Amino acid sequence: MRLLTKKPAVTKRRAAPRRRIQPRWVKPLAKTGFVLALLGGLAGGGWYLWSSDTIPEAAMELRADALELTRKAGLTVADVLVEGRGRTDAGLLLAVLDVQRGDALLGIDVEAARERLESINWVRSAVIERRLPHTLYVRIEERQPMALWQRDDKLVLVDAEGVVILRDEIAAFGHLPVLVGDEAPKEAPALLAMLESAPDLRARVRAATLVGERRWNLLFDNGIDVRLPEEDPAGAWTRLAALEREHKVLAKDVVAIDLRFADRLVVRVAPETAKRLRNPGKNT
Repeated sequence: MRLLTKKPAVTKRRAAPRRRIQPRWVKPLAKTGFVLALLGGLAGGGWYLWSSDTIPEAAMELRADALELTRKAGLTVADVLVEGRGRTDAGLLLAVLDVQRGDALLGIDVEAARERLESINWVRSAVIERRLPHTLYVRIEERQPMALWQRDDKLVLVDAEGVVILRDEIAAFGHLPVLVGDEAPKEAPALLAMLESAPDLRARVRAATLVGERRWNLLFDNGIDVRLPEEDPAGAWTRLAALEREHKVLAKDVVAIDLRFADRLVVRVAPETAKRLRNPGKNT
């Protein structure tokens, strides 16, 4: 904490109070207060007059004059600050914003700009703010890739809401599971959350097919097909994880494992293995 030391009294003529220095852009702006108020009215309740047939031309001229005054006062776009961008192309983002250096900051229709940004495939949501005197602030939330969805013999990239993000150039997302079925993207978030209970096993799942919009078949990296039940798929997945941990069932000559029956395990082996098992005394 600072202490102020008492100085000896000196009789001096009191100096005139210093004027507070305002930013240069505020001074000319103060001269246009009435016009700015009118501009605000047009943006709010006065929009009816502007959009109606009553005085559209006069209103538009007043608005244009007001925006020009704010531009001359220094309220112009000098910077565009973007947060949250990862995969969204920067050039595309700026092109969609359609803002140029020197544009009147108050003349930007932030709602229309937000809608344009949210039409970009990677952008889930956007927030746009004018920050006086020179900055347009943009914050976006990008979509998170969930899986590749097989549609009409073609793969597309989808997020957890089932929204298609990319239709082409998806090679970088080949590590994601493939979903098959019309309603698969909608049901997949619950399935993938369940599979995370056994992450090592989950990493080996290459595809998931929604059968009859009721249950899932899983395809593993070694070609084994695992059929989950409609009722209690989580319990079946836990059982498979235990079988793999204790008996390495996915490392055997197995073609398919059917977990749809709670009281038994049905395994289909490769034809060569089946033949060998039927004739244990013969070499094949």
